[in-house]
Amino acid sequence: MNILLVVHQFFPEFSAGTEVLTLGVARQLRARGHTVRILSGHPGAADCGHAGRRERYWYDDFEVYRFHHAYVPMGGQTSMLEVGSDNRLAALYLRDILAEFRADRVHYFHLNRLGTGLILEAERVGVPQSLTPTDFWVVCPTAQLRLPDGRTCDGPSRHAGNCALHFAQNMVRPRLQGLVRRVPTALADCAVRAAVAVHARAPTQLRELRAMGERLPKSIERLNRLDRIMAPTDFMRDKLMAYGVEPLRIVQIPYGVDLPLNGAVPLAPGPGTVLRIGFIGTLAAHKGAHVLLDAFGQLVPGLATLRIHGGMHEFPDYAARLRAAAAATPGVELAGTFASSEIFGVLAELDVLVVPSLWYENTPLVVYSAQAAGLPVVASDFPGLASAVRDGIDGLLFPPGDALALARQLSRLAESPRLYAQLRAQVRPPKSTATYVTELLRAWQA
Repeated sequence: MNILLVVHQFFPEFSAGTEVLTLGVARQLRARGHTVRILSGHPGAADCGHAGRRERYWYDDFEVYRFHHAYVPMGGQTSMLEVGSDNRLAALYLRDILAEFRADRVHYFHLNRLGTGLILEAERVGVPQSLTPTDFWVVCPTAQLRLPDGRTCDGPSRHAGNCALHFAQNMVRPRLQGLVRRVPTALADCAVRAAVAVHARAPTQLRELRAMGERLPKSIERLNRLDRIMAPTDFMRDKLMAYGVEPLRIVQIPYGVDLPLNGAVPLAPGPGTVLRIGFIGTLAAHKGAHVLLDAFGQLVPGLATLRIHGGMHEFPDYAARLRAAAAATPGVELAGTFASSEIFGVLAELDVLVVPSLWYENTPLVVYSAQAAGLPVVASDFPGLASAVRDGIDGLLFPPGDALALARQLSRLAESPRLYAQLRAQVRPPKSTATYVTELLRAWQA
């Protein structure tokens, strides 16, 4: 088959979980004789022009089409929300790609920077389509179901009035944010509903309200045109159905993870006198590295070490905060990034991986990689993580954001070799990417 994989960003500039999953699936499909190309979004310049938004390049012998997105008027669209969630120029780009590539299947991993309009273009030429949602972007404008103050959110209200309020809080001066927070969601829903009825040439603020009100129903209507949606967790499946995605389209398929070609995963020998704690992930507030740093600072000095892996440039203000905290805390190393192919060498130098996320994770791939290396995982007690980390069996859970509770769990591991050995002995080997792709192919054929 000719298969087009679609993702919001891609290598070499981006190498987080969604990108790693996309590349792993592409490699497995190619190994089975399929021809794979990739369409990727990319943060682009504001003034590059229509033609300048299209680019081709090669990565790992895959031809990659890249769309340079920016939050500026383009393609006749003036709403920045619409430009991000339903980009007409990106949809036209897909039309041209399909005319050239003749894909037998389009599979989406993420539609940010490209938009759900791609689904209509692929349907127009009769190409089967499917989706693996790696976060909540299809229902939540921020993709993370998080409020401006960092608390978790249940999702958009009936007319997305709460989403409009959340965006307004981020746009007004700090002294006005409290006033915005006190606006009732029902009143905001009424405002959005009224804005949806306003002509598109309305003032900017009304256009954005209109786009906010249209985003969710448009997204759900288009998801219901897909053949299959491969939800990785119960929580994702339930959230999609709660907003109107037809259950018959959803099949639950947890992710797989790349394993060494020879099948041999280097294992750490287990803790000696000092517990080696690790964090691997994007250094952004929602990933919670600061919670781990706070917890580590509460441990008995000399009981453990902490190594934090992640790039310092994507969110520089947050990274500076971590750097200052690490410099004031003995035993902490900011170890930077590494190539995804080196993951098991990095894990072999750890005793436990901590995933202190502050949002509803869809089971980050690093959890599965740690389990492949035989490591216990200590994670925030969110549904997606709790589905992979069995509390008290092969890992430990703690209330999200609770640094004191995390410190207690880490102290338990460091001070009880018996507990550590019990958890490690019951770590289950994860599904491989090869198995995951086999399940994808079966779902496509079904």
